[in-house]
Amino acid sequence: MSVTTTCVKRAFKYRFHPTDAQAAELSRTFGCVRKVYNLALAARTQAWVRGERVNYSQTSAMLTVWKKTEELAYLSEVSSVPLQQTLRHLQVAFTNFFGKRAQYPRFKSRKKSRRSAEYTTSAFRFRDGRLTLAKMQEPLAVVWSRPLPEGASPSTVTVSQDSAGRWFVSMLCDDSGVEPLPTTDTAVGIDVGLDHLLTLSTGEKIANPRHERRDRARLALAQRRLAKKAKGGGANRTKARHKVAKIHARIADRRRDHLHKLTTRLVRENQTLVIEDLTVRNMVKNHALARAISDAAWAEFRSMLEYKAQWYGRDIVAVDRFFPSSRLCSNCGTLARSMPLHVRTWTCDCGTIHDRDVNAAKNLLAAGLAVSACGAGVRPQRRTPGGQPAVKQETPRREP
Repeated sequence: MSVTTTCVKRAFKYRFHPTDAQAAELSRTFGCVRKVYNLALAARTQAWVRGERVNYSQTSAMLTVWKKTEELAYLSEVSSVPLQQTLRHLQVAFTNFFGKRAQYPRFKSRKKSRRSAEYTTSAFRFRDGRLTLAKMQEPLAVVWSRPLPEGASPSTVTVSQDSAGRWFVSMLCDDSGVEPLPTTDTAVGIDVGLDHLLTLSTGEKIANPRHERRDRARLALAQRRLAKKAKGGGANRTKARHKVAKIHARIADRRRDHLHKLTTRLVRENQTLVIEDLTVRNMVKNHALARAISDAAWAEFRSMLEYKAQWYGRDIVAVDRFFPSSRLCSNCGTLARSMPLHVRTWTCDCGTIHDRDVNAAKNLLAAGLAVSACGAGVRPQRRTPGGQPAVKQETPRREP
């Protein structure tokens, strides 16, 4: 029996340690990328006010003119490929804006925006595990924490530096070794929460690591020390800012690692995974729960679960957010009138004692399987208003 393989695009991210010359070259490139993006955005915005439309080709022609001016002649000192790529990224941003999938593009900030540059195949050389970028004589000292897929050749390379000062290189490759997992008949309902990160329909509860809370005292101390440093530059303020950034990076790394392990396990063990279609961006507007919800990273968990399920041939069912999973008895189907958040266990009229989260996970599983059987839309658009819900809802009839 032959095994079907799927060729997917995968980005492999590694840390590297640049030399002083490489760091200076990359920093200049980051600045030029930001400058070109902002110039092109300003030009397109002015054209939009005049009722004109400017596309990528026109901004590319503008870039050629900018390089010939005395004021912007320094743009010719760095590789032209990252500058062209940032114009393509701006074009994608406008395409998403006109498609009502994103807001209007914003200008990049020197202090707040991500420092990155993207190189295509014409601007780097990758041979025998050695990566050399354009305008550089020596290869990057990459820490190969895991090997690339056998025979893989990067199509793009993105170099970035985070706020903690760490350097990363992300290599986009075609991975033909992704194989769908053997089909099983297991299905699980997944209810996300704060007391427990996940509650499964099997009754298993996965603890919430609360990564941000574990480092909250260290983070608060570092932030207080940063607040006492005089603004306007200086080595002491820079050191204090890097200290805060390193703590944030530590929290994000641990959270991401935990979610990767958790989602991989769920995808490997289950054929069908039923989740709730939550609007996290609206839920974090509740200031009493915003910090805890952000630390739980529900949106990142769902994103990981979806793309891994697509890779390995699993099914994701997203149940409508208005489905009363917590108030519905999974035994008899009775709907409770109310269910405040502080109520963790409740007794139905049929005599069944429910754990709130386990009961919700069981109801999500039943609803998801019913939706799959009825053929309703199972993947609502999270970012498009009025998306197709996964659970069919009937409009109640008005009494005459």
